[in-house]
This record gives sequence, structure tokens and C-alpha cells, in this order.
Amino acid sequence: MRILLINPPAHARPRKGIWRYAASTMPPLGLAWLAAVLEQEGHRVKMLDAPPENFGIDETVQWVRSHGPFDLVGITATTPLVGNATEIARGIKAETPSTRIVLGGVHPTVLPEEVLAEPAVDVVVRGEGETTLVELAEEKSLEDVAGISFRKDGTVIHTEDRRLIEDLNSLPFPAYHLLPMGKYRPAAGAAKRLPASSVLATRGCPGQCTFCFRMFGRRLRVRSGRKVAEEAALLQERYGIREICFYDDTFPAVKREVKRFCAGIRDLGVDITWSCFSRVDTFDEETFRMMKDAGCHQVMFGVETYSRDILDNIGKRCDPDQVEHVVRTTQKIGIEVRAAFMLGNPGETVETMEENIRFAVRLKPDLALFNIATPYPGTVMFAWADRNGYLKTKDWRDYNLSMPVMDLPTVPSDKVLEYYRAAHRRFYFKPAYILRRLKRLKSREELWSAVRAMRMLLGI
Repeated sequence: MRILLINPPAHARPRKGIWRYAASTMPPLGLAWLAAVLEQEGHRVKMLDAPPENFGIDETVQWVRSHGPFDLVGITATTPLVGNATEIARGIKAETPSTRIVLGGVHPTVLPEEVLAEPAVDVVVRGEGETTLVELAEEKSLEDVAGISFRKDGTVIHTEDRRLIEDLNSLPFPAYHLLPMGKYRPAAGAAKRLPASSVLATRGCPGQCTFCFRMFGRRLRVRSGRKVAEEAALLQERYGIREICFYDDTFPAVKREVKRFCAGIRDLGVDITWSCFSRVDTFDEETFRMMKDAGCHQVMFGVETYSRDILDNIGKRCDPDQVEHVVRTTQKIGIEVRAAFMLGNPGETVETMEENIRFAVRLKPDLALFNIATPYPGTVMFAWADRNGYLKTKDWRDYNLSMPVMDLPTVPSDKVLEYYRAAHRRFYFKPAYILRRLKRLKSREELWSAVRAMRMLLGI
């Protein structure tokens, strides 16, 4: 088959101004894995990653028109981008009605019937898609393909759920060769060197946070640390990658594979620096020292809030005293800390938001991210907000972590937005913080990253 996989644009039109340069854009690894598996089965695959190309919807559809036709087009869709994905599907279907259009990703998995209300969408892939998409490409009867939803005689049919892939090591490396590897940029402040790429070492998360939908399940499945090191070596050899951003929810959780990764980096002679995400309640000092020796320079922790009551409300297993210990110890080891905070959670008040911002300033992480609590479909928080009538809107474009979409009984949404904007100003625009960051700049890449960060802060 001739197959196209699309990562839709984040905006309807090409981005202009500071957002074109400040926003992060990294390889869509989910699609790249799908492409690799399809190529392994002998299919002819192309990928269109719209964000790094600075394409809007019209440019994306035009690209498909000029490179098609395709037998099958797969489009991934998160909640805020599902509207762009379905609009692209309409444009492709109008041009080539015989093309089978498949949507996958978190939002179609959670709300397949909503997505299939768009006539241009033929099939929804629910959950993990590698085996499912291969079977669709083999043109198996839809009723015999697990993990999909589709229309038949005006009714939406849901086949049985697809079992998760047990051995992630059985997957080939993502199809990086189909992506514009020279056009990716990590989040401002996240990288020490360029060029950079993202990598995933795990799937699943054992956490029980109410704001997160676990599409890959609660059980943490882990790739071999040695294989991940070999992927890093490939990225460096073929594309000159000098920095890796691990986007796993909690990369350091499995000490055995972290140790194998660190040893593999040394054995293979890979010269990289890297960053990752972690949880405070899985912190292990010995593991972090090992990571530091292998090139890790930054870890992001989801702190979320200083309020113990709100931590309980959102199912976050940590407390502020534990956070302070972990942040201080990580910094003492020599690894920078990026701390993520949320405003507008269930139980939030003006007082708890004020307390949270003061905690962020006192904690002194190297970088702080402030987001507005957003109840994505499929999460416990969404069900709670929907059941109690707290949702302001179901216009998914507003579910972007920077707009309040809940009207909580404890705090007005305009106050949440006010504190969201104030949080960045109060944390970053302090002479002592600015001077501290300037002293740490050691390369052109770090200077450019700081400039991009400042542009984003001014935009907020």
C-alpha cells in the first residue's frame, strides 16, 4: 500500500511572530514507530510532520494533493488538535474519495463516536496502533481487526480492545529517515546543545493522577537500556544529534535499564547531553548520580501544587517536604531541575494559588513551568467536572493548558488566568534569577534557548 502518516499543524494557518520561533517542535515518535512497522511489512510510507514545516491546514492539504494519491492516510490527534485533524481529513476526502482515512491518538481513543461523526473519517484506531495499522494495511475485514471503531449501516461498531505490545524491544527504531530531522527544536531551556531529538524508552505510567489519561496503561513497559543507547548512537551518526530529550512520564523509574542505558552510552562512545521527566516519589539518589555521569543535565518533576489537600484531590503521591528534598538533592548532584506547577485544580482558591507561587519562588528550581489545570476527555478530572457542571466549554481548541476551561465553585476562572500570568512574572522577572541564569550560559545554543524562553514569557 501507499500510506501517508500526518502529524497535523498546531494552528490553522502558518505561525507568525514570536510563536513561530519560540514554540517547541520535536519528532512525532508515535507516528514514526507506526511508519517503521509498516515499512517492515513492505508498504511504501511517507510522513508529513506539519509543525516543523510551519504548515497550516491549507498547506497540509495542498502537500497531500501534490504528493498523492494514497491508499491509506493516518492522522494523529490530541484533544486541542482534533479539529485540525478532521478538517485535513475533509480536504483529503474531497480530493480522493477512495482514500481510507484513519484517525488515532489520545482523543480518538477516548471519543471514537465523536470523531466518526465526521464523514471523512473512515476508521478510528484506539490505543496502541502498530499491529492495528498493519492489519488495516493488509485490508483485513474491519470486524476482524481488534482496537478499532468504524461506521456500518449508520451505526458505530467498536471491535474488542487491542492487547498492548508486551515486548517493546520487538519494535524497530522509529522511522527518523522519513522526518525533517534538521528542523526540530526542543522546549526553550530544555537543551544544552543542538541539534536535538526526542526519544521514548517506556510506555505506560503507574501514577494515578486524575488529570492524566493513561492510553498505554498503568503498567510500565520498558525498552532495553542498551537498545535505547543504540538508538542514541544511530541518531548521532546519521543526523548529528547532540542532545536527547526523553519524553517518558518517568524515565528513571526502572533503575536496571537506566544503568544499562548509561553503560551503553559510554561503551558506544556516544557524545550526548540529555534531559528527562521523573516523579518525586520515584527519586533515587544513586540512579541520579549515574545519570549525571552519563550526560543528564536536567530533570523535570511534576510538583503541581503546594497544597496537600489539592495533591490528594488530583491523586498525586507526593508532599511538599518530599519535593524540597528531591529538588535540593538533584541540584546538589549537578542536575538542573525543571519544576511543573498547576493552577486551577479542584479545590483551588486564591489563597492556594498564592501559596503555590510563593512555594515555586522559594523552591528555586532552575526553570518553572506553570499550566492551568485542564480536564482532558478520558480523565477522572474530566468526568468529575462534566458530572458537576463545571466545564465552561467543550470547544477542544481551548484545552491548551493556558486557558481555564472549568468554572470551579472555589475560585473564578478569571482569577485562575490572572494568577497564571502573574506566576511567570513573579518567578522569572527577578534580578537575582536573571543574573543567576546569565552566569550559567556557556554556549551559543544556551544563549539562543534563553532568548526563545524570554520571547515566550513576554508572549504570556
